Amino acid sequence: MPDYSDRFENVFVHESSYIDDVVEIGEGTKIWHFSHILGNTKIGKNCSMGQNVVVGPNVSIGNNVKIQNTVSVYDGVTLEDGVFCGPSCVFTNVHNPRSEVVRKDEFRKTIVHRGASIGANATIICGNNLGAYCFIAAGATVTREVPPYALMAGTPARRIGWMSKAGERMGDDLICPIDRTQYRQVADDLIEEIEDE
Repeated sequence: MPDYSDRFENVFVHESSYIDDVVEIGEGTKIWHFSHILGNTKIGKNCSMGQNVVVGPNVSIGNNVKIQNTVSVYDGVTLEDGVFCGPSCVFTNVHNPRSEVVRKDEFRKTIVHRGASIGANATIICGNNLGAYCFIAAGATVTREVPPYALMAGTPARRIGWMSKAGERMGDDLICPIDRTQYRQVADDLIEEIEDE
């Protein structure tokens, strides 16, 4: 079994997992059973990679990211700080794949912005960025850009409400039921947090 203690300080890697060369992993990160981190991948501090997770190559993951079991984060995907990926959620990297046609030069980039949550079995079609603190419901299929704080559900996913930074659905008053933070609508499909003055 490989020993990665000489490569990564204060990082837990389960003995069944494998890490390629040219990988950076921040301290406090845990990589659980049967996972594979491919080359040219950067993972931040205090992250958790569940069982059977594949990351890379050429992927950037921020700090405090949680990736649950059986998720593959492909080339072209960036996860910013605080992103949550639920079990078996899917990222694609080619818009129109064919087994007999090589399209590795057609990978589309996808950025999942800070604090976004992706539910179990959701699918994110490549090239569609997810706004900060958005919430993708379990089983949804994202086929277009997602605004910050949007609550998206269905196939294809549609906005059915707004989620606060604290992770609670808000009513028409746009006040978070958890921490009472106030938000305001600034466009038809866009809200923002009201900063304390």
